[in-house]
Amino acid sequence: MLKENERLYGNFMAMVDVTITLFALVAGYYIRIYTVAKEVVYSEQYLTLALLIIPIWYLLVKTINLQSAQKAKNYSVVFLEYGIIVFIGIMILFVLIFLLKLDKISRLALGIFAVTDLILLFSIRVLILGIQKKQHIKGKNVKQALLIANDESDHFIDHLITHKHLGYKIAGVVSNEGELTKKYGDIFRFYPVGTKIHKVLEDEVIDEVIYCRSTIDNERIKELIYTCEDLGITFQLQSDFFSLIASKSQLNYYGDIPLMTFTNTPSDYIALSVKKVFEQLFSLLALLFFSPFFILIAAAIKLESSGSIFFKQTRVGLNGRLFTIYKFRTMVQDAEKLQEKLETHNEADGPVFKIKDDPRITKAGKFLRRTSLDEFPQFINVLTGDMAVVGPRPPIPSEVEQYTRLQRRRLSMRPGITCIWQVSGRNDINFDQWMKLDLQYIDNWSLRLDIILILKTVNAMFKRTGY
Repeated sequence: MLKENERLYGNFMAMVDVTITLFALVAGYYIRIYTVAKEVVYSEQYLTLALLIIPIWYLLVKTINLQSAQKAKNYSVVFLEYGIIVFIGIMILFVLIFLLKLDKISRLALGIFAVTDLILLFSIRVLILGIQKKQHIKGKNVKQALLIANDESDHFIDHLITHKHLGYKIAGVVSNEGELTKKYGDIFRFYPVGTKIHKVLEDEVIDEVIYCRSTIDNERIKELIYTCEDLGITFQLQSDFFSLIASKSQLNYYGDIPLMTFTNTPSDYIALSVKKVFEQLFSLLALLFFSPFFILIAAAIKLESSGSIFFKQTRVGLNGRLFTIYKFRTMVQDAEKLQEKLETHNEADGPVFKIKDDPRITKAGKFLRRTSLDEFPQFINVLTGDMAVVGPRPPIPSEVEQYTRLQRRRLSMRPGITCIWQVSGRNDINFDQWMKLDLQYIDNWSLRLDIILILKTVNAMFKRTGY
């Protein structure tokens, strides 16, 4: 029942967010009228826009799962999550407005709507979270927990005691161990290990059973799971072992056979799907928006040196797949053939080749590299599925041949146009640090991290810190 209530609460809060968003749309429309265009005539296309917003914002809120573990989240994290929702939502709306030819909708009104929506969503959610935390601290709307513990569980118990805003009240502890009884015997009710748990759950008000013993007894845990399942009570298993594997494991079924799968790469299918859709949409818009500038870039390349406008090279992608990468040519034609003569001047360590004042780079090429404009054709690689906007840079096959086994793990995610290395002073980072930064990205990946890296990349482009 409690789990069902949480699900209903999550759905309710998602609808609250949608309602706030619709209010922000109306506010954006009227703010524009009273500040910029006072003679604007209402169009029914705004009603169409509102109908589009309802499912888009609802799915985004549920996908990013803003309701999960909210009481433990910092407000900055909540703000970033809402920022991601609004950013992706606006991008989708722009595409739909273009496809549906909703030409009566003001782009300025959409911009005002986006800012207003983010401010309102965050402010109201902070207000709600603040009220919830205060209620929990006062002991209201808390979950009554029965702990299955031993002497090593004191750290977990202290955490629940000191973090009252998490909304847990310890209703009892099942343990025979002396140190635990001595420390908490006057605070909580203790039950001996042989106690029949189902009787406690039937006689007392218990919302959750938490197994927090340092040793795992499979048969005992199985019995507790079945007992809680029969009574509709949530069972949770706490273990230090999970701090190593919790984000790297999941339970899969092959037919009716359960298998615990361990992976050291992101495995959230929904979040990865959102990443792929968002990045392909972002790439399409980037190519359409910057296409007029590509003509100027092409002209600059052709005027300075003969040869192709594009540089094409075989790179290594996801799990060793080979693909052709596209960039604007920044060097003289056949520059790769000249590299052998320059090997003695290589300034990079590891299996990469780089010279700060490479004589093969053209004048136009230097500008393109410093502004990172040479990378823009790679959005084509994103559309074809070979690359992502954010991810480890794709290496060439000869570099991969020299990778250590640990370094090869950077191929476990789809390569990207930008990553942590690109925005962390890449000119001053050696090869080993570069590899560690890519593995850090893989181990800590999230949609929020991708948005942050995209914004930092844009900032680096304007500062012209490319190389």
